[in-house]
Amino acid sequence: MTEIPRDQWYVAAYSSEIGHELFARTICGEPILFWRTRSGPVTAVPDRCVHRRFPLSQAPSRLVDDQVVCGYHGFTYASDGKCVAVPGQSRIPRTARLLPYPLVEQDSFVWVFIGDPARADASLVPRAPYLDSPVHATVAGMEPLRARFSLLVDNLLDLSHETYLHGGYIGTPEVAATPITTEVDDEAGIVYVSRHMDDTECPPFYARSTGLQGRITRWQDIEYTPPCLYILHSRVAPVGSVPNPDGTDPDAFHVEVVYAITPETENSTHDFWAVARDFALEDQEVSTFLAESNRTVVLQDVAALDVLERVIAAEPDGYQELSINIDTGGLAARRMLQSMARAPQAASTPS
Repeated sequence: MTEIPRDQWYVAAYSSEIGHELFARTICGEPILFWRTRSGPVTAVPDRCVHRRFPLSQAPSRLVDDQVVCGYHGFTYASDGKCVAVPGQSRIPRTARLLPYPLVEQDSFVWVFIGDPARADASLVPRAPYLDSPVHATVAGMEPLRARFSLLVDNLLDLSHETYLHGGYIGTPEVAATPITTEVDDEAGIVYVSRHMDDTECPPFYARSTGLQGRITRWQDIEYTPPCLYILHSRVAPVGSVPNPDGTDPDAFHVEVVYAITPETENSTHDFWAVARDFALEDQEVSTFLAESNRTVVLQDVAALDVLERVIAAEPDGYQELSINIDTGGLAARRMLQSMARAPQAASTPS
């Protein structure tokens, strides 16, 4: 089983999920409490009172202005995690504080750093600018996955399963039949997987959203930045259409499919998904169709991976998988994730 890499940035929520109220979510096994302060920024602290470990997200705990009052004994914390009041005494113990999580809010996501805060480098948070772009229209959601996060990574880096699992939505026979190319940029820490189909059936997901009829050219270019961010650059156009030498692509429709793959625990995952398009920006019917269709596709993945998790959990240790050409992207991602998981141990082990 791929361990959860630490000293890494993970998506904890959409910005729209967090307001001036208590919001809790478990990330990489750590219960975290979020709220948006009155001045705008989001804060994130452990969701446990230092006194008797009562969850601060649990009623009757409450938010008073920008301070959290524990519903068990009244310990009160400011947005920086410092305890500002304790019951029955004026002196506040020196250790009565919650250590805030490093946090970055960008591209409609709230990212938190899981691990040693001293290692948090905000410049390393990967970007998904399409989700907060005036030239794209976006639909988004999140589904809970009762399976380890590495199974979702495998799933998304091998899109041949679209032919079989997602037929009638995004899958066509040509997806599984077309070979892939895989490249790994170890310096940048990115896995690239591409599948270009020159003459293929147009699946309903694109036919109904773009109006394209008949055969199409379809490109799938994956960019995975372990451990959390996955972007599928999807291009569909009439057969024979290619971008111009100057980069313009007037005959094509572009969809950026973004996933944030965030472990909840060792065996459960937050499956954040978003679909950003550069066409029909004001068409609410298209937005509704894409939101419903993509959620259906995500739920098909969830159902399959939930079953696979149960199967793997029941298998004896040492079972050998069979891998083939379509697995090269997923295997490269596994190697990167395993290296990330070992890195904090290596850094803390004396030479």
